[in-house]
Amino acid sequence: MNRRDFMRTGTFAAMAGVPVNTRTGPINVRPATADAIRVGVIGCGGRGTGATVQALSTSQDVKLVAMADAFGDRVEDSYANITSLERDDWMGGDGDLNARIDVPPERRFSGFDAYKQVLPHVDVVILTTPPAFRPIHFEAAVEAGKHIFMEKPVATDAPGIRRVLAAAARAKDKNLNVVVGLQRHYQTVYKEWVDRIHAGMIGDVVLGRVYWNSAGVWVREREAGQTEMEYQMRNWYYFNWLCGDHIVEQHIHNIDVGNWVMGGHPVRAQGQGGRLVRRGKEHGEIFDHHFVEFEYEGGGRVLSQCRHMPETANRVSEGFHGSNGTAPKPGMILSNTGATLFEHDDADDPNPYQVEHDELFATVAAGKYAHADAELGATATMTAIMGRMATYSGQMIEWEQALESDLQLVPSTFGWDVTPPVTPDADGYYAIPHPGVSRAF
Repeated sequence: MNRRDFMRTGTFAAMAGVPVNTRTGPINVRPATADAIRVGVIGCGGRGTGATVQALSTSQDVKLVAMADAFGDRVEDSYANITSLERDDWMGGDGDLNARIDVPPERRFSGFDAYKQVLPHVDVVILTTPPAFRPIHFEAAVEAGKHIFMEKPVATDAPGIRRVLAAAARAKDKNLNVVVGLQRHYQTVYKEWVDRIHAGMIGDVVLGRVYWNSAGVWVREREAGQTEMEYQMRNWYYFNWLCGDHIVEQHIHNIDVGNWVMGGHPVRAQGQGGRLVRRGKEHGEIFDHHFVEFEYEGGGRVLSQCRHMPETANRVSEGFHGSNGTAPKPGMILSNTGATLFEHDDADDPNPYQVEHDELFATVAAGKYAHADAELGATATMTAIMGRMATYSGQMIEWEQALESDLQLVPSTFGWDVTPPVTPDADGYYAIPHPGVSRAF
């Protein structure tokens, strides 16, 4: 499909706000009586390691058989971390983690093309590289006929989103289960909260507030002898082609909840942002704060805040206002007079990060098709990208403009000696987006 085809067929209208993990379909080609589900991970950083342990912690017969990362040391560190863990209660089976690992050195791959070497060995693949590579890896996994867990966000630019949507359509045709790491959709408190909002407990929703305000994340300093590509790949969070900025990489969770409650994607957005505190060479080109007003069909608004500033007030949450009451935080609903209408006790709720994998692997083990999260992941990611377009440019951004953008951040070729899309000036600083000057889309 081209850009116009996506808009004309109403792809996004059918995906945004629709609950995940509710699809049913014909039995997949993998029989339920097959041997252990073979798992591979592509992207062996902290999240990749964590997601792999969660996959190994399901009650299904699962075995890790292949690992890949652009950097060989990341593969070896992840493998060492996974095999050194000592827990007897992870699995519903025998509890022996090492019995679930069979990754000899010849199935531990590195380099930009390492993902291609993993796919022939596995039934399910975990995609947890920096998000720039998600469209490439997702396409390859779908073409190879693999079930998929992939982390959010699913792209860093609109061309990448369109690639994900096209691959998502092929995944459906092949009955491939796809789970995306927007784990709030698998979290009991959110599901019960949103169900009640949609049932009308606060009336018509007119305003939402979503936040990811925190001190920030890690920084990896430049090391002697690194090429520019290696440095940016190591310090990937601070480069838009790799990360998408923190409004896309982290705040996507809260923006996704805004879409979920509002029942679709926004029609336009405007906002502002900048870089006040995090201004070092090591901080690349991303902003340290964004504020976006998303407008939805019918006039409802969601106000979005995200900030990376030490020693400031932290808040990672969502709240909504309706004609008959408020939902001030996940799990709570109040009447207009302040009376408590609903309050969820989450003390015994399962870990949603684990639930994602439990549901995916149970479905695969049963030989069924029930998970099609890719389109929802694309909606949430595109909404966050539209917010970034608004803050970087200072312009009002329409949904169609954002989705149809041909502004491609990710390069078409990769290699350690390839020049990345952005490079530092003579003093080692990177150009920063300039509202009113920077291209919107």
